[in-house]
Amino acid sequence: MNHDVAWLSARELTRLVEGGELDRDLPAHRHLERIRRYNPDLAAYVHVGEPSPAGEGPLAGVTLAVKDTYPVRGMPWTYGSPKWRDRVADEDALQVRWARAAGAVVMGKTNLPELAASIGTSNEIFPPTQNPWRRGFTPGGSSGGSAAAVAAGLSTIAFGDDMGGSIRIPSACCGVAGLRPSLGAVPTEEPDPTRLSVRGPLARRAGDLRLALDVMAGRPHQSTGPAAGPRRHLRLAVVRDTLLAVDPAGQDACERAASRLEAAGHRLASISWDPLPVARSYQVVRPASVSTMPGEPGEYGAPAGRLIARGREIKAQQFLSALESGLAAAQVLHEVLRDHDAILTPALGRRPMPIPEVPAFLSEDWLGYTQFMLPVSYAGLPAVCLPAGLNEGLPVGVQLIGRFQGESELLDLAEELEAQPGFGFQTPPGFD
Repeated sequence: MNHDVAWLSARELTRLVEGGELDRDLPAHRHLERIRRYNPDLAAYVHVGEPSPAGEGPLAGVTLAVKDTYPVRGMPWTYGSPKWRDRVADEDALQVRWARAAGAVVMGKTNLPELAASIGTSNEIFPPTQNPWRRGFTPGGSSGGSAAAVAAGLSTIAFGDDMGGSIRIPSACCGVAGLRPSLGAVPTEEPDPTRLSVRGPLARRAGDLRLALDVMAGRPHQSTGPAAGPRRHLRLAVVRDTLLAVDPAGQDACERAASRLEAAGHRLASISWDPLPVARSYQVVRPASVSTMPGEPGEYGAPAGRLIARGREIKAQQFLSALESGLAAAQVLHEVLRDHDAILTPALGRRPMPIPEVPAFLSEDWLGYTQFMLPVSYAGLPAVCLPAGLNEGLPVGVQLIGRFQGESELLDLAEELEAQPGFGFQTPPGFD
């Protein structure tokens, strides 16, 4: 049974624990065994703690991997930066504290690019995280360590954060489910003047995203499953035209999802997608967002130092004008959702690539890769990335975008699609 425990969903674990069929401490011990076996090569975790006894509550028996942007009491808190190589957190982030209170066991901290400012997961103080599906390939970023830990069966769920796609990109690359919640749905003690970054969960099943979100939002005892009764037939907008090139595998995944949802009775309409105005905004806003980092750029790794220096050259008027223009451009998604219940897109413009070929942050290649991410961030809408099978042995994904504060309905749709043939989590080879 030990082997099976590593892959059980959070829902399954909590049901077994509640029914007295499973020792609530067994999942943590099993995941620790797997971390010791697989993490030296995978580099999903940058710090592993000794598991504390599992508590009681809606996450009893669930194990948790935490991105190293979150403080976790007594554990390193580095942001992937030599600047904070030796920093240790003296208190838990809100979501970590609430997860512990709900019975979860924190397994450790997961890898990220320095300052979470990349779409890969490499930095100058830890080894690069590998994609569980193919060594030498990127797991995505910036929550790449969290996604790799979940995909490889080294935790039940993981916490990440998403400013420009940092939950959704690695979810697509590693073949797991990831949720970017609506702006303000998950509170944070970390200031963000851009108001673009949100905390959210990653898991192997969409249903676990619902359970994790309720805990992250501070409502652990209000968790509900999918809507009961017959499925409501929805109006779905499908992105079939974009200004930038999309890898055929990604577009095919989107079309397969559209076909499955249409066969289930949902009504589809095609829409176009223009990521350029928001991307141009982010190319100003993101450097400005790190310009207030303490110390000098030379105290950081080279890419992060350059980003900080660039941000310090941006004037307040430039920052505000860029942010305003991006927010205005993203309003088109709200307009689409006045007439539709959700939007379906490919997850990424390209498939996962070798680590040395990850597009430079904020470059033109970066823009094509992440074209379906940023408009959602600027619109403040919830979005789920789901696994949509494999292409040449690597995961492909699709993205579902919901109405503001419509996470429950969005996750209903995600669970429906996940249950269709060709969708949902698959175990990477070599980790079973």
